Amino acid sequence: MTAVHVVFPEDIDDPARPSGGNTYDRRICQGLAALGWDVHEHAVVRTTLVHTIRRIPDGAVVLLDGLIASTAPEVLVPEARRLRQVVLVHMPLGGRDVLAAATAVITTSAWTRHHLLNLYELPADRVHVAEPGVDAAPLALGSATGGSLLCVAALTPDKGHDVLLDTLAMVTDLSWRCECVGSVVRDPVCAGGMRLRARERGLGDRVRFPGALTGDELDCAYAAADLLVLPSHAETYGMVVTEALARGVPVLATEVGGVSEALGHGDDGARPGLLVPPGDPAALGTALRAWLEDAALREELRRAARERRAHLRPWATTASAVGGVLAGAVAELAGAAR
Repeated sequence: MTAVHVVFPEDIDDPARPSGGNTYDRRICQGLAALGWDVHEHAVVRTTLVHTIRRIPDGAVVLLDGLIASTAPEVLVPEARRLRQVVLVHMPLGGRDVLAAATAVITTSAWTRHHLLNLYELPADRVHVAEPGVDAAPLALGSATGGSLLCVAALTPDKGHDVLLDTLAMVTDLSWRCECVGSVVRDPVCAGGMRLRARERGLGDRVRFPGALTGDELDCAYAAADLLVLPSHAETYGMVVTEALARGVPVLATEVGGVSEALGHGDDGARPGLLVPPGDPAALGTALRAWLEDAALREELRRAARERRAHLRPWATTASAVGGVLAGAVAELAGAAR
């Protein structure tokens, strides 16, 4: 059995702070174990990283979450001489020296891979893609009016809740309600500002902020949704997009980063949703009004979402892709030893 040491943020299992990156890391650990890897987990903060890395034996393969790796080049670059470091980049946050010293880099979208290659001029054969998987889920029934809107994103500035609320204020003449599901503790100032913004725009009785939901509660939120709205200013992939599509729920999102990859196409090439420019409430509002007013459009997007649902990637496939990169690091180590 081949060992891999996985280093990820300390809050990986904190139910108050769910994130796509944490979900990805947890599912990869589970998937690698199912594939026969001996997985050693290390949950760290910046101050404990040095101690953790120095305790890992020489020659070990180490899978590093990029949120940790990008902050500690002075620790990780010297250690790259004795460890086979593979960096998992959820969001390009810097750390050029760490990426350059790594045996391999794994990104969660083709967009991120392209971005890193252009930004840092890394060797192309060392930068790989392992797109997130998604669990199968029951088909959401949807309503006749399409007015049950869902946004699943932590209340942080990059997720674009400001744009969403400005947009919703433009369509108050129509029938809808919106659930903004997401952590309110990652950025309490932003979360408080969004609640205030909703009240100031007269949306207090139509927009709810229930906080972070996981498990059955999150499943129920998706099951009740007609449309996922993701107004992000930046996304490397957008796992909530495929989580919605797994239920046959169409998506209205900003065309940023890897969102287009996550959205994909139905069997006939039709998009299972609508994409608009980021930071543009008018464009988002036009698309949302079209969804709410046009029953034929709703049916077309729902059909495409159901078709896309049938071809989504399971987490086992993602774990296999990551395992393949790690196996390459092991083989490279064995070759260097001969």
